[in-house]
Amino acid sequence: MKFVPALLALALSIAPAFAGDPPKFEVDASWPKPLPNNWIMGQAAGVAVDAQDHIWSIQRPRTLTDDEKAANFSPPRAKCCKPAPPVLEFDEEGNLLKAWGGPGKGYDWFENEHGINIDYKGFVWVGGNSKDDGQVLKFTEDGKFILQIGRPGSKVDSNDVTKLGRPADTEVDPVANEVYVADGYGNHRIIVFDADTGKYKRHWGAYGKKPTDEKPAAFDPNGAPPQQFANPVHCVRIAKDGLVYVCDRQNNRIQVFHKDGTFVREFFVEKNTKLQGSMWWLALWPDAKQSYLIAADGANNEVHVLSRDTGQELSSFGHSGRNAGQFHWVHNLAIDSKGNVYTTEVDNAKRAQKFRYVGPPLR
Repeated sequence: MKFVPALLALALSIAPAFAGDPPKFEVDASWPKPLPNNWIMGQAAGVAVDAQDHIWSIQRPRTLTDDEKAANFSPPRAKCCKPAPPVLEFDEEGNLLKAWGGPGKGYDWFENEHGINIDYKGFVWVGGNSKDDGQVLKFTEDGKFILQIGRPGSKVDSNDVTKLGRPADTEVDPVANEVYVADGYGNHRIIVFDADTGKYKRHWGAYGKKPTDEKPAAFDPNGAPPQQFANPVHCVRIAKDGLVYVCDRQNNRIQVFHKDGTFVREFFVEKNTKLQGSMWWLALWPDAKQSYLIAADGANNEVHVLSRDTGQELSSFGHSGRNAGQFHWVHNLAIDSKGNVYTTEVDNAKRAQKFRYVGPPLR
């Protein structure tokens, strides 16, 4: 009996710490499975998870080198490989379910694919970030074209509501059925449209101000916070409580807004980073309170776990490298309903990875 109080005290001391621990992950080196049809993936420039916990990626076939796509020549130069279609859908085990995308009738495909989002109705939204990509496209999950917002063209104008500026990301608000666009590599804003008609609704820059196209000074971690978004405005996410989170990549920060563009607060992430910025992508944790922000940092090649309330970094995983669980330019990430994290990499890494959630339990 004399051991019971000690055991009870130990249990009480462990339980609160376990409940408050940040999420932990381990890499699943078996995901995804090899692609069929002798296909190979180029730069993986977007990842999303749908309501069935299927994982969608958009990749760049044109980034493959001649030796990587050697079987695509006539005659073939080697046994492997051929470019996969841009849009790929996987199941949780990494099996390829669908593949489609590229130029087609009725819409302008992209010169350089960038970003993918699956909305609450199951529609697939994709964008592009070449110098002439000024549009986002909406498709069914089978690749049937539905809607184009914007048009190609190289002119940058952060207050032009008819054309986008190398858009990086989309997010559809299920409450108002509006699509938010992180716009982008050319423009310096968030812009909002009706998700069915493409009708313009509103737009804003950093701190909710009217955006400008003045070239910003290089980010100074010791200086005053920049008053406009730098390029690229790289991602946008909407929480269940209505807060809108924006990745201001080059300025190493997340800015938070209400849906009308009213500024709420900002968080800096690895503030001293200079190489292409730290704030590349983020996803909201799938617990009831969406307690964490999971952020991809392609300069430091880490994934950060941040408190959504304070922006404080609680943990991180990853390191620069080519082995499983390491990263080279980790570009995007998404989370399924079970807490598993999926990442994609650009430059010459050209891959997707899965990190299994290993605890503590989702609440």
